[in-house]
Amino acid sequence: MSTSPVKKVSVATVWLDGCSGCHMSLLDMDERLIELAAFIDIVYSPFVDTKIFPEQVDLTLVEGAVSSEEDLTRIREIRERTRLLISMGDCAVTGNVPSLRNPFGAEAVLLQVYGRHAPRATVPRLLSCVVPVHQVVAVDAFIPGCPPSADVLYFALKELVAGRLPDLHGLTRFGK
Repeated sequence: MSTSPVKKVSVATVWLDGCSGCHMSLLDMDERLIELAAFIDIVYSPFVDTKIFPEQVDLTLVEGAVSSEEDLTRIREIRERTRLLISMGDCAVTGNVPSLRNPFGAEAVLLQVYGRHAPRATVPRLLSCVVPVHQVVAVDAFIPGCPPSADVLYFALKELVAGRLPDLHGLTRFGK
């Protein structure tokens, strides 16, 4: 009897406008990351040194809201290259903290932060309004939380790797 190797699921994680708390929760899975490594290949992430988003990714977890033209371009490209796109965390799901600038407008925020000398070459061109990911591209599932707990992320990843969309009803930020 021959055993064929398990085809790993290609996984990407992306960080748009947010605090990186969701990525820290991924790391908080601790030893469970080793278990998941048998089933997933991380092909793009802030954790790896890949500069170009791959052509065909099975699953992408997106942290953060869409707040700049750069975010908008990136999320559209990522959606085109991803089979399942998951909004991870409240910034991606609702806009959360980054969207607090919406009532003031992008120019007023830049003026308040940088005065009249905003470094235009290094500050991405801001959209007039910060929006959650699903207002720009189709999203296949949502993992709420600020940030979602490591337990919730682990459960969701196990379900996604098994080919199921996770049912997160009844789960809280602190697990079951």
